[in-house]
Formats: sequence, C-alpha cells, structure tokens
Amino acid sequence: MKRFSQLFLISLLSGVTTLGAYKLLFENNGILSTNKSPITTVATDNFSKKVGLSPEVLDFTEAAEKTIHTVVHVKNVSYKTVTNPMLEYFYGYKGGQTQEQVGAGSGVIISEDGYIVTNNHVIKGASEIEITLNNKKSYKAKLIGTDSKMDIALLKIDANEKLPYTPFGNSDSVKIGEWVLAVGNPYNLTSTVTAGIISAKARTLDAKGIQSFIQTDAAVNPGNSGGALINTRGDLVGINTMISSMTGSYVGYSFAVPSNIARKIIEDIMEYGNVQRGILGVEGGELNAMASKELGITRTEGFYISTVTKNSGAEKSGLRKGDIIVKLDDQSIATFADLSGYINTKRPKDKIQVTFMRDGNSRTVPVVLSKNEFFSTEFKGIQLENIDAADKKRFNLDYGVKIKSISNENLLQYSDELKGNIILSIDNVKAKDIESVSKLLNEKDENESVRLEMINKNGEVFRIII
Repeated sequence: MKRFSQLFLISLLSGVTTLGAYKLLFENNGILSTNKSPITTVATDNFSKKVGLSPEVLDFTEAAEKTIHTVVHVKNVSYKTVTNPMLEYFYGYKGGQTQEQVGAGSGVIISEDGYIVTNNHVIKGASEIEITLNNKKSYKAKLIGTDSKMDIALLKIDANEKLPYTPFGNSDSVKIGEWVLAVGNPYNLTSTVTAGIISAKARTLDAKGIQSFIQTDAAVNPGNSGGALINTRGDLVGINTMISSMTGSYVGYSFAVPSNIARKIIEDIMEYGNVQRGILGVEGGELNAMASKELGITRTEGFYISTVTKNSGAEKSGLRKGDIIVKLDDQSIATFADLSGYINTKRPKDKIQVTFMRDGNSRTVPVVLSKNEFFSTEFKGIQLENIDAADKKRFNLDYGVKIKSISNENLLQYSDELKGNIILSIDNVKAKDIESVSKLLNEKDENESVRLEMINKNGEVFRIII
C-alpha cells in the first residue's frame, strides 16, 4: 500500500510537471489552440511602424481654432427697382419701388492688413459689401478685383489693426484621402467647422473644362461659399465654392478652387489689375479608351494634341499634332483638367517643361507660355480670333474679331451661319482686336447677356443678343 502511494504521488507530480511545461511553452507564446481550430500567431507590437491615424486620434482643434478667427461673414447688399406692370399698362405709371436684396457667404483673411478672398458669386452685383469678423466687428469692404471664370474675388477692409490670417498652402501637394477641414458660415451659422477627406483632385464640372476643383466630402452648405478649406496644419488649400446636389443642400460632395489657382489670381489682381492667363498654344482633348481606339493608339491617359496654335510657345518648341502630353514640370497629366489646372497657375512668359509621347518615345522640351490675348479668346462658348489681312481687305475694315468656332449648345444649330462672321462691337464698345475684346469680356460674367454687332460673310451687318 505504501508502495502504491509512492507510485501515485510520482505519477501526479509528473502530470503536473508536464501540464506546467505545456502551458509555459504553448500558452505563453500565444499559439494555444482549442477545439482543433487552426493555429494562429499574435504579432508583437512594432512601435517603429508608421500607421494612419484615426479621426479619434488625429487632433483638429489647433487648425480649427486658428482658422475660425480668419474666416469672415460676407454680406452682399444690392438694390432692385420693382415695377407694377398693371399700373404701367392702365395708368401709364412709370414709378417703382426700390427693394433691398441681401445675400451672404464667407471669406478668408489672407493678410494682416485686411485682404480677403471669397467667391465672385458671393459679391456679384453688390452695391455694398459688409464684412463681419469672428469677434463680431463689422467693416465696409472695397472690391479690388474679380475673376468670374474661376469664381474668385478679392476684397479689402481697413481695420486699423493687424488681423489674423490664414497662410496659403500648396494645393498641388494635397493627396487623395488626406484630412481637411471646411470653415465657413452655412445658413448664417458663423464659425462652423466640418471635417472630411480629399475625395478627388482636378475635378471638372464645367463643360469647357475651365475649372479644376478639389473634391471633398467635408460638409458644405449654402453660406459656406468663399470659406476656407484647410489641411490639418491650418494651411489654406482651397476656397469652398459649390456643392453637387439635387436639393440645394449638402449630399456628400463639395468642391473648392485649389489654393494655388486662387493665389495666382489674387497676385495678378494686386499687381496687374486683372488676371494674366498664359496659354500653352495647343488644342485637343484628354484620352480615354474610346478616344484612343478611334485614334489608333494604345495609351489611354494624357492630353492628345490635335492642333498647335501658330506662333505660340508650343509651336516654337516643336510640339505638333499627334503628340500626347503626359507631364508639365513635375505634374502628371492624365486629363484635360490636370493640364488646364496647372496652366491656370502660370502667367505669360513663364517657362515650363513639357513631357510628351511621340511614336512611343518620351521627350521633354521647355515651352514659354504665350499671352492669350495675342491669339484668341473665348466667351459664352464662342471662340474668337483676330481678323487677317484678307478679311480687312474684303470688308474694308481696320478692326474686328472673327468667330473661329462655337461650342455653345444654344448656338450650335447656327454654327454654320455664325462661323467666320466678324464682330464689330460688343455692347456698343468697338471690338478693336483680341486683346481689347479679352479685357472687355473678362469684366463680364458668363451669365450676363451681351449685344453683338457683326458683319456676315455676305457683308451684311446685323445684331444679336446672347
């Protein structure tokens, strides 16, 4: 019996030792498996590994706090005379009642001496512009200049003190998926901050491809127009401009003019009094699967050159029909919006490096951008160019601009009749040449009606309103 007890004790100790060794070896190494499930391992923490930060970890407070003091409320006051057609018809009453109309939006202080950038549509038609700061102080603003095509306006207030301002960031360097904040005054709710990510870049919403927006999913509503789109450091990367919505309210997408384009427009207005637009001197379109198939090429991204403007920088640098532009400086070009967006940050006489494909080979040449007014201008979907010596001799003219092409959907049915006609005046202002016409049209909004006097190919003078 005593021997049996000794054997039992030895067996028990052996079992405990075995179980302890099993738990020590397997359980402490994280590979214990039960119910015959697959063996898994647990990775140890690697504190040197770079990981993305969740919104719970990422701190927006510093950028938001800095920016809300630089985003202002913009009040647009205009006056409209309202008449009564019944009184005019029956009693010959010619009077009218003047009514005040008030619009509102946002703006961003960009300098300590009171320069403010906003959208052109926020202050369009304003008789008075009032700016209210985040500290509730109000000032009358002076309109310095606008660019209706890119929907940017520059204002100035005299505050007699140094103002907080938001510095410009580099919109070319923002990345899809990067966190951004939209700061503005939606529905007159001042100092509102919303967060989102960059959803897309170089987004074109204009049929003529003039715009090149940053798309974001940060909530933007009416009243946010002209407000700031900033990165997490508080740098201005865009001016919130519009939303895409069937209801008029935010449904998931908003769009901002890139800061590099806005900054260039502002600098032009301050230095030259108007926007200086350089042109590459090429016409064509962006590639896609269908276009590439029709052209008989394999590449499906880039800008295909169909025409090179005579005497332009592109022609002087050797670019020609059939070349495919794939890069401007260090900026990759996949779409027309990529190309137009980058060119819109440049001025006449700027030199850029153009990388293009020809016969399957990549080449890079320097191109000096030309001044747009020297060659052609576009307004309301009508492309205009200077008349040549033959036109002057044929119609006995020493001035005028010719209709080169028409892309305006409302005028396409009259394209054959209008193409080649010579415009003599615009709103009773003599159309001397492309340069003077371009300056005149730059002061007009795309939605504003204009009266054209022109001479057709048969020498007949007529007038139309567009």
